[in-house]
Amino acid sequence: MSEFWLISAPGDKENLQALERMNTVTSKANLSRNSKFTIPDFKVGTLDSLVGLSDELGKLDAFAESLIKRMAQSVVDVMEDSEGKVQENLLANGGVKEKMRCLKLDLTSFVTHFEWDMAKYPAKQPLVSVVDTVAKQLAQIDSDLKSRMAAYNALKTALENLEKRSTGSLLTRSLSDIVSKEDFVLDSEYLVTLLVIVPKASYSRWQNSYESLSDMVVPRSTKLIAEDTEGGLFTVTLFRKVINDFKTKAKESKFMVREFYYDEKEIKREREEMTRLLSDKQQQYHNSCVALKKGPSTYRDHKVKGAPLGSPARLVAGQPDRESEGEGQGEGLLLRWLKVNFSEAFIAWIHIKALRVFVESVLRYGLPVNFQAVLLQPHKKSATKRLREVLNSVFRHLDEVAAASTLDASVEIPGLQLSNQDYFPYVYFHIDLGLLD
Repeated sequence: MSEFWLISAPGDKENLQALERMNTVTSKANLSRNSKFTIPDFKVGTLDSLVGLSDELGKLDAFAESLIKRMAQSVVDVMEDSEGKVQENLLANGGVKEKMRCLKLDLTSFVTHFEWDMAKYPAKQPLVSVVDTVAKQLAQIDSDLKSRMAAYNALKTALENLEKRSTGSLLTRSLSDIVSKEDFVLDSEYLVTLLVIVPKASYSRWQNSYESLSDMVVPRSTKLIAEDTEGGLFTVTLFRKVINDFKTKAKESKFMVREFYYDEKEIKREREEMTRLLSDKQQQYHNSCVALKKGPSTYRDHKVKGAPLGSPARLVAGQPDRESEGEGQGEGLLLRWLKVNFSEAFIAWIHIKALRVFVESVLRYGLPVNFQAVLLQPHKKSATKRLREVLNSVFRHLDEVAAASTLDASVEIPGLQLSNQDYFPYVYFHIDLGLLD
């Protein structure tokens, strides 16, 4: 299971014995895997400040969890066609020990081997300062995530809009990748080439009638240059002075004239824009689902040759990345940023859980600071009810009212604005690593 219970009990002899009983019962019944969760001694300050910190940490906990879930979903969005590989990209840095710093751990291993990072969050500082450091770090990551994903989504939308113009019916799609310069009479003062869409069933009728739809139509000037499932795209050359008359007569005969005039500069600009957007997107994640193929390409609905698209070359401007130069080579900029900063945010989140256990334990059990935190990993979902019963039984002596309330929903806990499901005789916090569920 990707679920953990982080609990604490007073560190006196009686409660340490209770923890041993809990370990024995849960082990024999195969309910959970338990391990000590080490939390440093912080500068406590006043109890009033701890009450304020308790509320602030609750909000920060929810914010951090929301942030890492959004980051995990962003990895899914960026990886697109490699969604099955997402989980292997959601990792945390190995830990604070020198031999583990270079390792990338799965999230479960990081939680079960958690050690407080003294370098990043010095325990000698006042608790308020430690919490403020974590909050600012997460706020910066959140701000960066929003701006980077907004830029990526804008790029993705622009690319999708261009791709839509290159697909679909001949009536609506872009024709710049279908036609060529040789299909048109250009730079003529008197003549112009039009493009006409003819239903497949009317090919013969078009061939027999297009010259007589108007005066001044050039004989034998029509040519089929593309087809889709519904019809074909024909050229026809005529004098400029009869354009409107020809359009009217063609419409009456169920032939649709496309408003298209060959502009080599505009066609080049459109192709360069598509290439640029594809390049930008691949810079974000190198295994983009949009393939960059060399040479002619065949469109799904049209028997035409398209211009080859360029290879990725442009870098997207943005804030400097926090990772080392050699890390993540071959990955796109955005994916690499997401991986590095997901790790940072996740590590900060678990530190917040540790801070919450410390603050709540001091508020619950009093001074001097003396408690033992334990991490429980339920073996299966069906065992959680039984595990809760064991914990309530073992630690019932800590708060008889709370212990009774967990068994009887009608019992109210005096002085607390919590539902019975939120309060137990022991300090309890939940960690759910199912970030993509």
